[in-house]
Amino acid sequence: MDRRTDDEVLDAVGPRLRALRRDRGLTLADVAATTGVSESTLSRLESGRRRATLELLLPLSRTYDVPLDDLVGAERTGDPRIHLKPVTRFGMTFVPLSRRRGGVHAFKLMIPARPEPAVPTPQTHEGFEWLYVLTGRLRLLVGERDLTLSPGEAAEFDTSLPHWLGTADGRAVELLVLFGLQGVRAHLRTGPRTGRDPA
Repeated sequence: MDRRTDDEVLDAVGPRLRALRRDRGLTLADVAATTGVSESTLSRLESGRRRATLELLLPLSRTYDVPLDDLVGAERTGDPRIHLKPVTRFGMTFVPLSRRRGGVHAFKLMIPARPEPAVPTPQTHEGFEWLYVLTGRLRLLVGERDLTLSPGEAAEFDTSLPHWLGTADGRAVELLVLFGLQGVRAHLRTGPRTGRDPA
């Protein structure tokens, strides 16, 4: 049972809103434009200087595509399954595979087939990304590097570098993506455990 006081619940809303916004690569101006909530109000909400109200949380819930329960950190009970809600951005479909409020977030990313080559539009945002190609051939631009990854290949990069993902040959691509804020990286084990490894 969640025994937090109302004050403790409301105090946690600001950091959660900031993490959601950064996770989606949005600025306060972007969120203000889609919600109608002023940048100053959003800033005060995220810093805890303004208490959250239903009137403020409803448009934010729609913008971030998360239930109100997730915005306030309400404890989930009953059904343990993750209910996947695909989100389409930049012509690609993201399927969330985790619902953690912090740390690394997991997604399945589907890039549709394209008869004509896409014009790369590199983006930057805070964070670190790890990806693994499931099917198709992925074109990955990171900084000055232009790479092609085949099924079974992986890459990791700092998302503060200009980056772009697309199909390398016009066919559909599916990949797994792990994304974390700056300083949160995936830890990959490439060999067997040794006696000196922590359990």
